[in-house]
Amino acid sequence: MAEYKLILPSMGEGVMEATIISWLCNEGDMVKEDDSVVEIATDKVDSDVPTPVAGKIIKILKQKDEIAKIGEVIAILEVDGGAEAVSEQTQSPKSADEVQNQIPNVDPEVVQGLEEAMESAKSSTGFEGSDLYLSPLVKSIAQQENISESELQSIKGSGLEGRITKENILAFLSTRGTQPAPQKAEATPEPVATAPKAAAPSTPMAVGQGDEIIQMDRVRKIIADAMVKSKHTAPHVTSFIETDVTNVVKWRTKHKDLFEKREGEKLTYMPIFVKAIVKAIQDFPMINVSVDGDKIIKKKNINIGMATALPDGNLIVPVIKNADQLSLSGLTKAINDLAYRARNKKLKPEDTQGATYTISNVGGFGNLMGTPIIPQPQVAILAVGAIVKKPAVLETKDGDVIAIRNLMFMSHSYDHRVVDGSLGGMFLKHVHDYLQNWDMNTEI
Repeated sequence: MAEYKLILPSMGEGVMEATIISWLCNEGDMVKEDDSVVEIATDKVDSDVPTPVAGKIIKILKQKDEIAKIGEVIAILEVDGGAEAVSEQTQSPKSADEVQNQIPNVDPEVVQGLEEAMESAKSSTGFEGSDLYLSPLVKSIAQQENISESELQSIKGSGLEGRITKENILAFLSTRGTQPAPQKAEATPEPVATAPKAAAPSTPMAVGQGDEIIQMDRVRKIIADAMVKSKHTAPHVTSFIETDVTNVVKWRTKHKDLFEKREGEKLTYMPIFVKAIVKAIQDFPMINVSVDGDKIIKKKNINIGMATALPDGNLIVPVIKNADQLSLSGLTKAINDLAYRARNKKLKPEDTQGATYTISNVGGFGNLMGTPIIPQPQVAILAVGAIVKKPAVLETKDGDVIAIRNLMFMSHSYDHRVVDGSLGGMFLKHVHDYLQNWDMNTEI
């Protein structure tokens, strides 16, 4: 028999660590190859980690609510011969000399290049000369909030090896205004203007008799932080329009049964809405951008985020990658797959990354309209309301008539730093036109 180290696998670009939510097995349990053994959570998504080998769980090294970094050993399995033996569990990474000694015939120039790249990556945090390790998320918050190196040094980290986690830095920000500024030996720099922050309450919130206190879960905390950050970052403006989607309703009614019989997939309205959004983005590519300081980053790909409500009441936004390259049938399958996996906690971290524009269907809850909050770093989001039959005035060659039509409100929220009313309004009007003039001969 031999021992096998189960490590935390890569969870996608920018994800450096994950929190252990729960173990799906106990020490002493036998597991099969590809069995899910632990549920983990990142800032993006919850997911399961399978074991690549069959064997017996003999040691769990990371317990519930503990944080593990990518590549760290989280459990040890006893397996049949042939697996890598475990000598001593080491939490600290190996030195460059140790790595070089383990690799035969290493080219010294290659090692030097790797060391230079690591130093470059360290300096790119914006805290040159510092021995602090900051994850991409913590670094982003620190830069956004203009947190100095001395302030970071004062934060007690609860992560691996004392590293600063997202929760640590957010807790620091919540009390930042009430703490004395850290003293520095050098001259005090000019003050930097920052977005106003809500003052901390001077007294605890009153709780009445019979009131129930419910602790936010991890996902709700992430959503709350993201929404507040977006409102502090982007000046929101919202435009509204009412659209006659009678042609869309008739077309879907005509094709939905045939499509489900042929493809085994349900045909919803969402792929039609996404198709119209993609066409409008192609008309107005400056809506498909993000902001980095005083720079506008124009995105090459059109990746549509799709706000999805989860059974536990939380929200997640899976992403339809390269939506402009998909047919209506392809969009339908991609949307159905993402929605199913989102509601069954089977999304991968990369499934929620890279969105360049987002749609939210508030009509699914019977709402006529809403004013959605922009997911950063995007600059716009569209909400579609419920489709309702109403009397409407139609222009005909014989004059105006009143007819029963299927009408729907759409609301478009956009970042007024880079999207003015003309661009935001014209984009919304083009989405409206594509839906209202939907071709009844469209094939799927």
